[in-house]
Amino acid sequence: MATAKDATKDAATKWNTNKLGLRLGSDALAAGAAGALVAPIITMIDKGIIENASGRNTLGESLKKSAKELLLRPHRFLTGKPFVLIFSLYFGTYFTANSIDTLSSARSHTPYSSTTAGTPKFVATSTSNLALCLYKDNQFTQLFGSSGSKRPVPLPTFALFTVRDCLTIFASFNLPPMFAPRIEKYMGEEVKRYVGAASVAQFFTPAAIQFVSTPLHLLGLDLYNRPGAQMGGPGGRVGQVVKNWAKSAFARIGRIIPAFGVGGVVNTKTRQAFMGRLE
Repeated sequence: MATAKDATKDAATKWNTNKLGLRLGSDALAAGAAGALVAPIITMIDKGIIENASGRNTLGESLKKSAKELLLRPHRFLTGKPFVLIFSLYFGTYFTANSIDTLSSARSHTPYSSTTAGTPKFVATSTSNLALCLYKDNQFTQLFGSSGSKRPVPLPTFALFTVRDCLTIFASFNLPPMFAPRIEKYMGEEVKRYVGAASVAQFFTPAAIQFVSTPLHLLGLDLYNRPGAQMGGPGGRVGQVVKNWAKSAFARIGRIIPAFGVGGVVNTKTRQAFMGRLE
């Protein structure tokens, strides 16, 4: 005969699957909205950084060319392979993070809109982002690398891109919930009326990490563009990375703020709005 203690234990271990399909659908809609919002600017910046690193074009000229295409031929830009790759990358990353939060809330019986910051979320979002981002980087490097070369991207480049993306994912999905309470202590009540500590952290942490991850990105590109170059000395890889570090870091901040700052906030706010209607 079941005791009251057993019944309580069963209730605690049973998942809350009420409206689970709608909740996951809301996760997908929020991810799609955020992905569609940030993909155009990220497509232009990623193309510009790679063309600049390969010497095919300057960063400024590449950005101008892409912006002109978006304004004058939006159908061509939005249906092109670069845009589709970027949208798929961020939709997949946001949706993975959202669905982990939803499954976690179902298991722990917390509000539908609750978020997590633990190891499972980091591992899941990193795996999803890495798989999609490495495929995107492989395609972008071949499309916009030196002389339009179609040779395979070397494994050391993939390894450097992997570390780069792990740093960004950790700073985008795990650090903001950790830093937000600390930031809130230093925010005045008047400031809190207009912007929350969580939003500030969501903008700051992924942007700041780019000063660390950009050299990895540039070294990976140089390994592809100049397979015979030396690491040091005149014209070496270190010199090439140092030469392009500052402008590439700020360019990557310009793509990360939309991707995991603006996009992250839009994804979170949209998801919260949808979940609020379902609760």
